[in-house]
Amino acid sequence: MVYILFALVVFLATALGAVSGIGGGVLIKPVMDALFDMPSSTISFLSGTTVLTMTISSLIRSRKSLAVDKRTLMLALGGGVGGIVGKQVFDTIRTLSANDALISFVQNIVMVILTLMVFLYTLKKANIGTREVKSALLSFLIGALLGIFSSFLGIGGGPINIMVLSYFFSLDSKSAALSSLFVIFFSQLFSLLFTVGTGTLPHFDAGLLLLMMATAVIGSIMGRKLSSKLDNRKVDLLFMALMVLIIALSLYNTWSFGTLLLS
Repeated sequence: MVYILFALVVFLATALGAVSGIGGGVLIKPVMDALFDMPSSTISFLSGTTVLTMTISSLIRSRKSLAVDKRTLMLALGGGVGGIVGKQVFDTIRTLSANDALISFVQNIVMVILTLMVFLYTLKKANIGTREVKSALLSFLIGALLGIFSSFLGIGGGPINIMVLSYFFSLDSKSAALSSLFVIFFSQLFSLLFTVGTGTLPHFDAGLLLLMMATAVIGSIMGRKLSSKLDNRKVDLLFMALMVLIIALSLYNTWSFGTLLLS
């Protein structure tokens, strides 16, 4: 029964994420926090590895559209370094606090802040001017920042990456989504390699992870097919509705873990 619930969560998250363009990780993590009584390290690992699988699948399907220039490469390399830093921040907070509820509390507060920023940016996007960053160093630093959030939160990046890339590089939605995939791939890959290399791999059910990975690929494929049948207005409405859902879930999780900390 637990396996079925996990598969359903991942399928719906990745399908809706593919339709709206936000990806699945930003939905999987807060839903898992709300529904399943598991250590934060395990949930972050399962979510992050599932996101990595989705990203590889998406990059393979988008290989004909891929054009890696110097700026994209620096973003990706920054994402890789950020992935390691984000994992170290996660491990440091967990070690110093010795309290699993605290790390989950911090993660969800950050999620609320970042998702709210995306929501407000989307509402005011037409009135906000964008930048055209060309510096390789600044591109690297932006990629590193996105990688830190991606790895620390275990969400991939989704709408957060697209907002930042759209603003700083004046990218259209499709170009921002492709650049975001590179950042997510490197950040999650480096985070995973760092976790394995430092022996900090959390306890997890291998069968459950394989189920999540397979379901994520199926969900994202189904979502992309559904997306092609919807007009932009419906996709935009779904995007905003999911932002509200993520904010509500993260607020609920913040309250739940905050209550545990005070008890």
